[in-house]
Amino acid sequence: MTALASPKIKNRVLPPPVTGQEIVLVGVIAVLWAVLAVSTPAFLTAGSIQPLLVATAPVALVGVGMTIVIITGGIDVSVGGAIMVCSVLTAKMLVEAEVNLAVAVLLSVVAGGLLGLINGVLIAYGRVHAIIITFGTANLFMFLGLQIFGSGTVNGIPGTLAFFGRGEDGRTLGVPHAFLITLLITAAAWWYLRHAAGGRHFFAIGGDAQAARLAGVRVQRRVLLAYVLTGLLVGLASCFVIAQGTSTLDQSVGSGKELAVIAAVVIGGTSIMGGRGSVLGTLLGALLVQSVASGVTQLGWRSQLSDLFVGIFIIVAVGADLLRARARRSR
Repeated sequence: MTALASPKIKNRVLPPPVTGQEIVLVGVIAVLWAVLAVSTPAFLTAGSIQPLLVATAPVALVGVGMTIVIITGGIDVSVGGAIMVCSVLTAKMLVEAEVNLAVAVLLSVVAGGLLGLINGVLIAYGRVHAIIITFGTANLFMFLGLQIFGSGTVNGIPGTLAFFGRGEDGRTLGVPHAFLITLLITAAAWWYLRHAAGGRHFFAIGGDAQAARLAGVRVQRRVLLAYVLTGLLVGLASCFVIAQGTSTLDQSVGSGKELAVIAAVVIGGTSIMGGRGSVLGTLLGALLVQSVASGVTQLGWRSQLSDLFVGIFIIVAVGADLLRARARRSR
């Protein structure tokens, strides 16, 4: 039995099924929703909660991939540019080739996977830090997206992706399909990270890549897989983004999404230093971020206050992570 498979190592790299931070997040979201319900009674209506869940879905979905990436000790700041490329490419095909739902989703997912593959190859085999590579590819992806856009917007997008949207076609029992799909993928990722050997390898790489390599983990392949998975999820999330908008797609699509995703992951309890994290926490973090944005809008406050509150949450989450890391080192 290898060192990685031993009970001692397994317990060291795996988080508990539900972490204390996730419980705290549930409490914070419950309190926030209660306060907003009192301040603006319309908040807890279907007309408010359904768009909130639709907006949460793409952030949480990309956050699942980002969580795995950060667990390995990496980061991907190119997801905003990748969403732009996948969104405009898919929107163009919907307008010009009139493709159906399955083809549109497949096209977007494949495009996202290819962009993730570029990041993964450069990071895993180029041995350059992820922040440098993905900062560079973020600019390249944005340039590519703008070239596909041309000089204007994409207009007349048909309702092909209505299955993921806000209307009646996009809901089952009042719950948006985009959010339901995100829940299913999050649950699958949670199980994989906890119970599959490959999932535990991600934690081992983030904890100590050299030790993981000596234990038989194919580190480069796992790192490559993390970025490809993120790209695939970016492609699916791009379909969600198109579906929640209007029949027009402009060049701001994807802008700032990387910050929202990273905020959700960090607030959710994933250690920015790698080796520890939870996709369940990321889902809750995304829900908290979008709840803050929705609350600020409904209260009629300046939109900048949403960034302020999210920034405070990030500082608190990172501070708590550093304190936990210091406590573990002192044991």
